Amino acid sequence: MSFRGRFEQCLDRAFGVAPYITASIIMQLLTTVIPRVEQMYKEEGEIGRQKFNMITRWLTIPLAVLQTFSMIALLKSQGVLGIVTPFDTAAMVMIATAGTIFLMWLGELITEKGLGNGVSILIFAGIMAGIPGILFQFFDTLGQNPDDFFNTIVFGAVALLMVAGVVFVNEAQRIIPISYAKRIRGGVAAAGTSTHLPLRVNQAGVIPIIFSVSLVVLPTVAAGYLMQNSGNVTVAQAASFVYYLFQNMWFYGIFYFVLVVLFTYFYTAVIFDPTKIAENLQKQGGYIPGIRPGTPTVEYLSKVLGHVTLVGALFLGTVAVLPIAVQGLTGVQSLTIGGISILIVVSVVLEMVKHIQSQLAMRSYEGF
Repeated sequence: MSFRGRFEQCLDRAFGVAPYITASIIMQLLTTVIPRVEQMYKEEGEIGRQKFNMITRWLTIPLAVLQTFSMIALLKSQGVLGIVTPFDTAAMVMIATAGTIFLMWLGELITEKGLGNGVSILIFAGIMAGIPGILFQFFDTLGQNPDDFFNTIVFGAVALLMVAGVVFVNEAQRIIPISYAKRIRGGVAAAGTSTHLPLRVNQAGVIPIIFSVSLVVLPTVAAGYLMQNSGNVTVAQAASFVYYLFQNMWFYGIFYFVLVVLFTYFYTAVIFDPTKIAENLQKQGGYIPGIRPGTPTVEYLSKVLGHVTLVGALFLGTVAVLPIAVQGLTGVQSLTIGGISILIVVSVVLEMVKHIQSQLAMRSYEGF
């Protein structure tokens, strides 16, 4: 196989935003471990966010290099790449890393322009680009099994229900009423106002799914590499056990489900701080009817947020593993558009529409 062919095979798997996502995961985890990082992210305003993002960008580079090296070693051990010279390896690492940096810049540029989360949009574009190939493959194999048509109807019905469920959960909110006390302005008592605090059921969006997808493949990749290259028998046996354990559909599904649920709780805790919300309400003279300001408000918000997040986390976990179960029951393996893809596509479309509508409203446009 030529160098170009070997490079395209490696690039097809290594080229992407996975290192940037992994770097973001590491930095988000550090906010819960290192107080200085948490202070930089939450309390130093825009300057702190810029420092935080810059560290994430620099961390992406070694992760991209490490990912490409690991992918090359794994493909070599499986005989996919054949003979690869050091020059070929250096070229693949440099080009794949440059591609990751380009996508990272492009994603941040999209985010900066106000169209939504740039990384999510790039993943959305990748999913949409792969749909024609999946459909062609499906129609080529359709009819080989007598049950194909029935299984396809079942698969399509489940997909439609998932789309409806994603839209419903993404738009669902728990409304918490907020009242403001009367204020004296110019010697005149102004009547208190009432508003509400919306708590989205899916507060974290598609981020937990993206985080989980980036991490769930690491044990299999690492175990596969150690199986082929470890000189220690004990390490090779342990890697073989982990590798075949993750090949089990039930174990993989449960592990994936738990990972999605944990990341949903984690990311929700990062982006929504009940203590800060309660402090801001108290400073502005606001309160939740029937709840005293201060600690009781924090406890109430934490309790409600926990209940709402539980529903969202279970929904995300179910969406992630449901296609695995459906494929196992129906035997339709050619349709590989999973719950992750459906969730990302629907969520990104809804988010983009909201951002575009807000941009139109801000600029006083009546329509597209």
